[in-house]
Amino acid sequence: MALRTKRSVWRLLFRSAFSLGFLWLAAITLHRLSFGSPPTHVRVFSVVDMSVLQQPQQHQYRNGYHPWNSAPEEHTYTPDGLLIVNPNGPHPIFELIRNAENEWNAKLQRASKTLEEAVVEYERRYKRPPPLGFDKWWDYVVKHDVLLPDEYDEIYYDLEPYWGLHPEDLAASERELEERDDIIVVAKTPESDKLEIVRTTVKGNPTAFLVRISDILNLLEEVEHDLPPLRMSFSPHDNPNMLSDWRIKSMVMNAAKRGTTVRQKDFPPIHTVGWAQGCQPSTPARVKRPPLPALPPHAYEPQFNTSAPKTFIASHRATMDPCAHPSLLVTHGQFLSHYAGPYPQKTLVPRFSLCATQLHHDIRPPVPYGWVSGLDLEEHGDVPWEEKIDERLDWRGSNTGLYASSNTPWSYAQRARLVSLANSVIGNVSILPVPEDENTKVGEPEEVRLARVNPAWMDVAFVGGAIMCDEKGGTCKEMEKMWEFRRSQGRKEEGRYKFILDVDGNGWSGRFKRLMTTNSLIFKATIYPEWYTSRIAPWVHYVPIQVSYTDLYDAVAFFRTHDDLAKRIASEGRAWSMRFWRKEDMSAYLYRLFLEYARVSSMDRDAMSYKGSSTVGEEDL
Repeated sequence: MALRTKRSVWRLLFRSAFSLGFLWLAAITLHRLSFGSPPTHVRVFSVVDMSVLQQPQQHQYRNGYHPWNSAPEEHTYTPDGLLIVNPNGPHPIFELIRNAENEWNAKLQRASKTLEEAVVEYERRYKRPPPLGFDKWWDYVVKHDVLLPDEYDEIYYDLEPYWGLHPEDLAASERELEERDDIIVVAKTPESDKLEIVRTTVKGNPTAFLVRISDILNLLEEVEHDLPPLRMSFSPHDNPNMLSDWRIKSMVMNAAKRGTTVRQKDFPPIHTVGWAQGCQPSTPARVKRPPLPALPPHAYEPQFNTSAPKTFIASHRATMDPCAHPSLLVTHGQFLSHYAGPYPQKTLVPRFSLCATQLHHDIRPPVPYGWVSGLDLEEHGDVPWEEKIDERLDWRGSNTGLYASSNTPWSYAQRARLVSLANSVIGNVSILPVPEDENTKVGEPEEVRLARVNPAWMDVAFVGGAIMCDEKGGTCKEMEKMWEFRRSQGRKEEGRYKFILDVDGNGWSGRFKRLMTTNSLIFKATIYPEWYTSRIAPWVHYVPIQVSYTDLYDAVAFFRTHDDLAKRIASEGRAWSMRFWRKEDMSAYLYRLFLEYARVSSMDRDAMSYKGSSTVGEEDL
């Protein structure tokens, strides 16, 4: 077992290197001898020499470590959401899966079963009563069998800052917002039973944008007559842009915690540009901000610090925080598109947007864009796990993320880096060995040449041609020389892959629902918490990946080896999508979000609170 542990990466590469004929049969033979998973059919005939497998290398272990000297030790968990790998511990993914399953099962078990229990849990979490109409919302939840009725913390994250702003200033901010460009105003008046689009400042032909917002509102057709009067402004674009100033946000959050409000006139003036202004002064983004990529941009060359400790995501939401992980500011198009960053907003601006980072105070509704049913995918070619013949990691998409020109560091954005990394034949990547079980120490990472691992493990490419680029300035041609742009994949072709990666584009990923509804195992790298973030479990339903991709090859290696665990998470992910991401689940979220916003935007917030029975006592608050 020890010999297998140290040679696992090389064995994986060998098994995935042959496609047809004698070499394919040889790989099958190796598979049977080593009780591994079947090889991937790739058009590469020689990735690892036979001698690598026949002559095990002598490995010099650090600090006297040897993988079978003693029982595995513990890994380290950090406040910023990461697990730091201890080479003397088990492979961390075993532990991450087990912990996530336990937490998910506990969440399911403690869910409220009655309205009274839901009220008590609401008051325990948020230190105030639920909004007016909470009982009717509960009726909807019961009628449509919506699970996890307590898990709506994303609404709290979005609206809690507004509780600290005086209602008159919030109303003034809403009026000012309605006059800005590219705004779609939605209202429900006392005289109407329906939510209606009453105004738009979108330039040109706004039809497509209006349809996008209408699709969101249509989620509430069954219950919109029960909503109180309210007025909201929506952005139809992919990106958020309501950057918070940390000083202002801390003022309103502290006021909300005290149950008081502050006035806008007391906010400090805004005079400093930059993303880091949204962060507390003591956070890494303010203390040790990474340098911005040089302009004009040059080709991104994959370079991992192979001497750094390996890390994995333990809390996906925590790792999306740019204040704790400032590398996000120089590796994601959301931030690189503004380079140093914009000025923060001078106050809180209650704009509803399709997504938001933790630096923004945009309010996030559920977005039905890209929603599919399981039947849709079965009809278009998705197949059971056992019939998926390709074990490479699959990704196709366009080069979105930011506008590419000589004035933007486009080669460092998330999609550009992914395609460059997955197709590179220069440099090395360090990969953790994959033991057969969690009773064996994982050991030190092994360095492998990208020229060997990429053809065998990765099938990643842009499609079509270069878009969102400066054609006159030559950037489009530069991109098409840098990367191969392939044809798009059909659903049937995509269905062949066991492993599919989901990454952000210009904003949140509109394909995640579709991917989660397939029988494939989904890997996801993102900076955007979404409406379902508190209602899904990474490592139970999908595989979380850092935006740096430093853990990507390790995760692929693990799940290629442990096909049973890969199949289990893929199956659980699909079941989650079918059970927790129905249209009724989005409707329940949007219904509760609008009830909450109607209250916080009211001049009499107390009158807009639910006065039903509750057994919560002062000692519980």
